[in-house]
Amino acid sequence: MELNRVSLLCQDITRLWLQLKVMTDEIMQQESSPLCAADISLDLRKQFAFLSGGRGQNGSPIIIFPEYPTFGELEEQEFHNVLTYLTSVPSLSSTGVGFILVIDRRQDRWASVKGTLLRIAGSFPGNLQLVLVLRPTALFQRTISDIFFKLNKDEFKMKVPVIMLSSVTELHSYIDRTQLTQELGGTQEYCHEKWISHRTAIEGFALMVKKTAQILQSFGTELAETELPNDVEATSNLLIVHTEKKDKMKEDLRIALCQGSRLLESINEPLVKDPDYTMNQDELENLATVQRLLGQLDETETAFDDFWDKHQTKLEQCLQLRHFEQNFREVRAHLDMVYDRVSGFSEVGISPAHIEHILKELTNYEDRAYEVLDQALALACDADQLIEASHYAVDSILPKCSELRAVCEEISGVLEAKKTHLLKAMDLHQCLEKATKWCEDGIYLLASQPVDKCQSQDGAESALQEIERYLETANQHKLTDLSGIWRDYESVLTQDFRDQVDKVFQKQLSMQEMFEKRRFSLKKLAAKQTRPVQPVAPRPEAIKPPTSSPADREKTIEGDIINGNCRKEEMHLQNDGSRHTSVSDEEENFAVLRRHVMNELLETERAYVEELLCVLEGYGAEMDNPAMAHLIPNTLLHKKDILFGNMPEIYQFHKKTFLRELETYTDYPELVGRCFLERMTDLQIYEKYCQNKPRSESLWRQCSDCAFFQECQKKLEHKLGLDSYLLKPVQRITKYQLLLKELLKYSKGCEGADYLQEALSSILGILKAVNDSMHLIAITGYEGNLSDLGRLMMQGSFSVWTEHKKGHVKVKDLARFKPMQRHLFLHEKALLFCKRREENGEGYEKAPSYSFKHSLSMSAVGITENPKGDNKKFEIWCNSREEVYIVQASTPEIKTAWVNEIRKVLTGQLKAYREASQQKSSDQISQLTPTSTSLTQSPFKTNPKTLKKGEEKKTEPTAADSSTAVLLKNDKVKGFSKASLSVDASEENDGYSSAEDPMNSDPEDEGGRKLSPGRYVVVADHDKSGPQELTVKSGDTVQLTREGDDGRWFVRNLRTNKEGWVPAANLLTLIGESKSSQSLSSLEGSGSGNLSTSSSCSETYTSFSDIKA
Repeated sequence: MELNRVSLLCQDITRLWLQLKVMTDEIMQQESSPLCAADISLDLRKQFAFLSGGRGQNGSPIIIFPEYPTFGELEEQEFHNVLTYLTSVPSLSSTGVGFILVIDRRQDRWASVKGTLLRIAGSFPGNLQLVLVLRPTALFQRTISDIFFKLNKDEFKMKVPVIMLSSVTELHSYIDRTQLTQELGGTQEYCHEKWISHRTAIEGFALMVKKTAQILQSFGTELAETELPNDVEATSNLLIVHTEKKDKMKEDLRIALCQGSRLLESINEPLVKDPDYTMNQDELENLATVQRLLGQLDETETAFDDFWDKHQTKLEQCLQLRHFEQNFREVRAHLDMVYDRVSGFSEVGISPAHIEHILKELTNYEDRAYEVLDQALALACDADQLIEASHYAVDSILPKCSELRAVCEEISGVLEAKKTHLLKAMDLHQCLEKATKWCEDGIYLLASQPVDKCQSQDGAESALQEIERYLETANQHKLTDLSGIWRDYESVLTQDFRDQVDKVFQKQLSMQEMFEKRRFSLKKLAAKQTRPVQPVAPRPEAIKPPTSSPADREKTIEGDIINGNCRKEEMHLQNDGSRHTSVSDEEENFAVLRRHVMNELLETERAYVEELLCVLEGYGAEMDNPAMAHLIPNTLLHKKDILFGNMPEIYQFHKKTFLRELETYTDYPELVGRCFLERMTDLQIYEKYCQNKPRSESLWRQCSDCAFFQECQKKLEHKLGLDSYLLKPVQRITKYQLLLKELLKYSKGCEGADYLQEALSSILGILKAVNDSMHLIAITGYEGNLSDLGRLMMQGSFSVWTEHKKGHVKVKDLARFKPMQRHLFLHEKALLFCKRREENGEGYEKAPSYSFKHSLSMSAVGITENPKGDNKKFEIWCNSREEVYIVQASTPEIKTAWVNEIRKVLTGQLKAYREASQQKSSDQISQLTPTSTSLTQSPFKTNPKTLKKGEEKKTEPTAADSSTAVLLKNDKVKGFSKASLSVDASEENDGYSSAEDPMNSDPEDEGGRKLSPGRYVVVADHDKSGPQELTVKSGDTVQLTREGDDGRWFVRNLRTNKEGWVPAANLLTLIGESKSSQSLSSLEGSGSGNLSTSSSCSETYTSFSDIKA
């Protein structure tokens, strides 16, 4: 059908343009001439010959040759062009009769007459009927003319008669006066310039009509041969191009019609001026020519308009079809997506909250689905309108329209079915939840009945009544008809759902059994008859306090449960009021508590995800909405990333990953620590969010009152502003550690407790890293890249004194008067000293800033733990103690934590160095043994070249429990340079110490040391070479007990509790880091990893740069 309609249009177009071609060809044939007036206008204006418009008696056109003195001087080409043109002007019917020539030579001579006749006879291009010559009027010339004309008559060679006339009166006898001009005694009015103008205009108009017809014909052919495009853009562009060309064609036609109308008015002008005016034959022919051209042009325009209307209709219908097809494809794709998404709601959930969440998602998506359905139905209505408008592609549109309606109906049915399915699943989940809650409340009831009150008959009866009242509510909450559930909820019962129903049903049975046992015990206690007893005052010495009261026993039971003793055991109550109970009941209590915490974790997590989505869609997406652009202030433009930070990344992680994984632990809350541990790296995205929070809050304060935020808040119906929701991620990451603590509290001793403890520690580590990073971004003045310094280990504020030794002169400042207050940042590769600045602003802007002062490379520093026995101070020094920084913490605990962290950094560097140089020579060994209180030890300072082979230095013996030792293998180290620091002079004046120089224990003054009893940490593996020797591994803690006569030491491995002998030479290599017995006991007892300080010893760690090459 479509092809037939297009074919008909093309046929109509072809027919119209064939008609136009016939008309234009006819016009051009009639008006065609080898010359145009415009081409020979100069020759015509000489007026040596002209068409007056008169006709002879038989209708012959009259050409008049007026008096023209210089006729003989005319060039042949001029003469020929003018005569050729004049003979081409009259109609073919007139020229076929022949021309009448009137030659006026009354004022001339015979020679001129003869020359004119000879020229005419030789080159006249048309047919001649008669030649009339007005001979000269002078007597002599007339006589000569008569004589010579008779004598030379044969020279003219004219086939028509040549008549010599003596006067115009004789001329009137041949031609009527009305057909002659006034110069020839006639009455005809003639204006040569006007004649030339008319001829030029007529010929120009005819040419314009011809060109217009040719262009229209070409354009029509182009349109007729155009193939319909297959896409919207090409069809639209084609319609635009064709419309532009059509408009240009119409403009050309309008110009031609206007020109023709003006020409017609010019020709009719004499009639307008004088209604009695009679047009000559040439004027009538000109008028007819112009009228004919105008009529044909008008017919051509009408044909073109008809053609264009059909062509435009074809293109517009094609464009409508392409739009429909494109919209159909888009809507069909959206319908497929909706169908797949709706079909995907096949879950039945694992809890009422979960199924409610799924149902909420379906309800929210339902709005989106119905939007797509509305679009599809609207498109189907548009298709109906196309069909009603007799579109040429009805056969293509109708099936698609029917398909859209069918798919919409199918999706609507699926939506309703899914909602019914989920509502049914929710109903069953609610029944299960009611039954589960009834069981849990029963457990609470049994656990809350105090043991001491149940020992009496009244107490037992009261407890029994509580149980009876509770059991009366069973029918309202319990699952009673299991077969009915299988029957009524068959459509939603997946295998997991069936297992869940079975589990709840079994839980009910177990609960019922527990109640029956408790009822039985209480009934026995309530029915017991007490024997009357006569009161007798006992002797004081006979009164003995009870070993434990019922309340104490109750507390003991609770203590056992809280401490995690989740093994089953029964406590038998004696006949004097005791009752049966079981630790398994307490286990159930804690399981219920864990489930409560887990439910809180899941519910708050779901709410958190919804809040993030609400913020991102209600505020973030609106910032890109053009309709809201006028409400956004300039300060907020293009700052979406600053305002929201990486909240989209946080939302995607929680929505797609973390929430789903947490839900898999719904029934195993004690194991949820695994989920946190597996996603601990992902949770570090909160560090980036918190670092951006100051910028976000600053931007919010600048724009909080703008109309944009108020409009968004109004749409969302939020009571709180955006700033409250921007704080949600910070609150959420801190909430996790509280929930983990609660879970850990109720999971002691159970499977997964270790995971919970590790997860809690990791979350606290993230919080610490977040807090540290907030301080780190506040550093100003550091020219390098802080990320190049490695991970930030610790940060905190200290009092700092400095001591410099330059050359042989010691320069000390007055440290006893005023220390410097510095904020230290310990990185893996450097230690930064900064000065804390004043806190200004509000909110996050109140956070302090830190001005960078100087830094120490960790590869060039050493530490002294207890300078002068002060348990709050430690020393950091470099360049062989040329620069010493005495650091005082606010508490001994902070000082210990920092010393331990610095020790880890230095020891890590040592281990990395040892691994790198493991294949190198290990001949030189530096030894260091525990010394007295005033000795500061630096194992890297000993120069083995100064010791003789086997030479040892004796030291004062100290107790093993208060000594520390570090024994390190000392190889030649290359590639490390000493740090060179410059301290601001203005700061130095406040920072140098005038106290006693602690350099009296500089490691440079010490020699080699031998091993002494104590505890040590092994830094390399050692396999035994004999039956009595001991195997140790890197990281083991060993106790050196005694030295044998054969150079071996008797060692106990504290990890494996095995004992054996190890050669002393091997020990010097194996032991690289040591802790005093006091420190180790503190480590083992507290589990904190902090080393206790001792005023009786000083321990020093140095860096690689201080190892002597």
